[in-house]
Amino acid sequence: MNLVLVLALGLAGASPLGEHKECSPHSRPWQVNLHDGRMSCSGALIDQWWIVTSFDCAPTAHGSIATLGDHDVTVEEGTEQHIHVSEVIRHSPYRSPFHSLTMVRLARPAQFNQHVQPVPLPSRCPQPGEICSVSGWGSTRPNHYEPQQRLKCITVPVVDDQTCVNTFPEYLYWSMGMVCAGRADTDNCMDNGGSVMVCGGQLQGVQWFNHGCRNPADPSVYSKMCQYNDWIHQVMAHYPPFVPTTVSTTTRGRRD
Repeated sequence: MNLVLVLALGLAGASPLGEHKECSPHSRPWQVNLHDGRMSCSGALIDQWWIVTSFDCAPTAHGSIATLGDHDVTVEEGTEQHIHVSEVIRHSPYRSPFHSLTMVRLARPAQFNQHVQPVPLPSRCPQPGEICSVSGWGSTRPNHYEPQQRLKCITVPVVDDQTCVNTFPEYLYWSMGMVCAGRADTDNCMDNGGSVMVCGGQLQGVQWFNHGCRNPADPSVYSKMCQYNDWIHQVMAHYPPFVPTTVSTTTRGRRD
């Protein structure tokens, strides 16, 4: 299945299904579950080698696993690819009020198929009022714990910066690397670190602060991915994967 068709299917499955907002299975083939036995977060596959997630969700190199092609994390569905994490690069300086982004390189390349596909990086920035889809594992109900099981989806509008800033607590400062989405009359809670926000088929955010899970009237905060294209490409160029060269059997052992 080509990428255009996969993206079309993803948008077709953008509306939350049922009471608990379960995604249409495998409608988000870029969604990644990063886990190490203690923590579990989401991320977005952007390349056969690379994943983007939030600063808080940075996994441990060589100690964490990225699971691709997953829907129900409690069962093995036969669509998963479990790949160790080999490199973790956090954006600096540290987090709020500056940045909240981490790049994760896989130990081996993802194999693209109908269940595993990258999401395109943004070619533009999201606009206030634009409707986006947020996906992750965990509760979609404010102040309510639900164990991680099936991938959830909520639909949220992008909120203008000033409206978002007005909801910030005193300890939090606005950053140009932020974008906000969600309001009181919409589903506005995704309790899963690094949850992925896609607008118009492009990656526009990974969750920074899930304010909507504490107060549904407050927008949640995401890293504004359109501000980070250059940094992402710099990281990918600076940390290329090591691919062993195959020695030809016709030349092995030959002396010139």
